[in-house]
Amino acid sequence: MMTMVILVSLFVVGWVAVAVVGTQAYFRGEQSKPIHERNWNSDSFEAIALSVTGTEVDYGTRTPGYQP
Repeated sequence: MMTMVILVSLFVVGWVAVAVVGTQAYFRGEQSKPIHERNWNSDSFEAIALSVTGTEVDYGTRTPGYQP
């Protein structure tokens, strides 16, 4: 019985860790990709990315995905 509790808890902890790392990887990747004009000043993405990754979007390193 105790072994089953340990296995289930390890599974849950592992799943949460993978979800957190995957979410951070997604937002860090999105922060570095070329960005379309309609999303250039997206406050909602910026707020979510800041809360997930802990880093602000650096628009100096982002490449526009359009030609101005």
